Amino acid sequence: MENPSATWIVVETWVLAPVDHVWICWTDPGHVTGWNFASEDWHCPAAHNDLKLGGVFSYTMAAKDGSFSFDFEGEFDVLEPNKLIGYLLGDGRLVRIEFLEHEGGTKVVEQFQAETMNPVDLQRDGWQAILNQFKRYAESKGSIQG
Repeated sequence: MENPSATWIVVETWVLAPVDHVWICWTDPGHVTGWNFASEDWHCPAAHNDLKLGGVFSYTMAAKDGSFSFDFEGEFDVLEPNKLIGYLLGDGRLVRIEFLEHEGGTKVVEQFQAETMNPVDLQRDGWQAILNQFKRYAESKGSIQG
């Protein structure tokens, strides 16, 4: 179901925290629920994550007013702890997230194949908004031990 001709979109941020801290905030379901939403009128009430090759994840994304929700789901196909996560979404699109540690912090680069129902700019803006929430969350958590 993978689409090799799909358009790739890239979003990124710089997190002022070491890569092991960033990795935990990204992968631990207890942390995912704290940042995985694009705006303050949405939230992520549930997150499940079997972080292994072939493992699956499911994050419930929901409007706080109860008007809409959906599950964002996929299967991990690439895992390099503290470096790279790759997964295949249920609709066949690929996602890759790189964690690049540099002095003073970690650059998170998220690449994903665009879907065809919404404009590319809208998709980029939505994923960037979630990544911005992640940055704020991870930086607010201080030191997290793995």
